[in-house]
Amino acid sequence: MRVLLAEDDEYLLSALTHALKHKDYTVDGVRSGTEANAALLSAPYDLVLLDLGLPGMDGTNVLSELRKRGEDMPVIVITARDRVEDRIHGLDIGANDYLVKPFDFRELEARMRAVLRKSHWRNQLELEFGSLKLNTNSGRLCMSDQELDLTPKESCILHALMSKAGQVVNKRLLVEQVSDWKDESSENAVEIVIHRLRKKLEAADVSINTVRGFGYVLEEKK
Repeated sequence: MRVLLAEDDEYLLSALTHALKHKDYTVDGVRSGTEANAALLSAPYDLVLLDLGLPGMDGTNVLSELRKRGEDMPVIVITARDRVEDRIHGLDIGANDYLVKPFDFRELEARMRAVLRKSHWRNQLELEFGSLKLNTNSGRLCMSDQELDLTPKESCILHALMSKAGQVVNKRLLVEQVSDWKDESSENAVEIVIHRLRKKLEAADVSINTVRGFGYVLEEKK
């Protein structure tokens, strides 16, 4: 599971990142609302942990923009703003949960498990774009009525591209998606996987296109 952690307190950011990684989450940490918004525009996440009092762009604005774009990834607000009005506003603009600081990490982790269960139960077990249907639980890909075999690495990369279909996904972020590949966590490895995916998707009505200097985008064929 990949988590975006937006928290401007350096100590808390470091402590939460360490604790979440110990629980086998992949964590991207940012310290401003501007960085959080940019990250959400360029990479797929399973969950967002969002402080509200962020510099550059307030967390409420980050959340509002996320929901305006139609993104339904779960968001847990973690904040010192403890007024009832703040909680109501946070939930009204699209937060899935609201946790007031200070909190016990065990409670945060339990709430993360809860919103992830709801999210996957609702609609994230399957991604669909064009003739492709990818089961994100099993990694099984169907193209029209044909089932295609994917390696775990191919499934991981395709998942990232389908999550942001029509949008450019930065190559560096794809490398981070596969950072656990001990022997192949490089841009060259991503290029090899993209090449193999293109071969397998030749008969599909979508294609993986290169945006030179930036990354890749999954688009419908013209």
